[in-house]
Amino acid sequence: MVRSFRRGALAAVLALSLAPLAACAAGNGAQTNHVRPDSQAVTVGNIRVQNGVILTQTSGSGPATISARLFNNGTTDQTLQAVQIGSGTPAKLVGADGGQTITVPAGGSVLLGGSGNPAAVVENSGEAFQDGDVQNAVFNFSTTGAVALPLNVIPATGYWEPYGPASIPTTAAPSPSARVTPSDTATPKGTATPKGTATPTDTTTTKQ
Repeated sequence: MVRSFRRGALAAVLALSLAPLAACAAGNGAQTNHVRPDSQAVTVGNIRVQNGVILTQTSGSGPATISARLFNNGTTDQTLQAVQIGSGTPAKLVGADGGQTITVPAGGSVLLGGSGNPAAVVENSGEAFQDGDVQNAVFNFSTTGAVALPLNVIPATGYWEPYGPASIPTTAAPSPSARVTPSDTATPKGTATPKGTATPTDTTTTKQ
């Protein structure tokens, strides 16, 4: 009697355990369609690129930016030399100081996008990128070379807003140096003129 009760209880537990699994299997497709995949991460040599995305303007026009974390596990600095999207769309690299180089220090990392950080900008991207697409990207480094990975295209809203196009670093245009002009021009205050004409007071003549 005790054995029969145990077998019945075990069967009931198994039935309860399998029921949710069957329900998930039946509706699995509908559930996974609402889950956004994690950002890709790729490691090549000493370089690792992760959490990469392409952030578009919320207005639908204007430049897009690439946000990603770049890790350098090597013992020497590396320079991010170029980023290419798709079959040949280049990204313009902008350093944190507004320059054109981005260095990933040895044993450190660099975040692309965000206030005070360098950026990779894709200009005139309104027609090229559509939110929800996935674009292949290639990051080229000075020593490691090419690191390729797919990037999700999403609008710069919510969590991503601080890393979007509005965060592109700018460099103040140098103001033209003031021209040095003479404050005063040296001009003669007066002209030296003779007060009189020297003439002989007496003329010596020869008597005949």
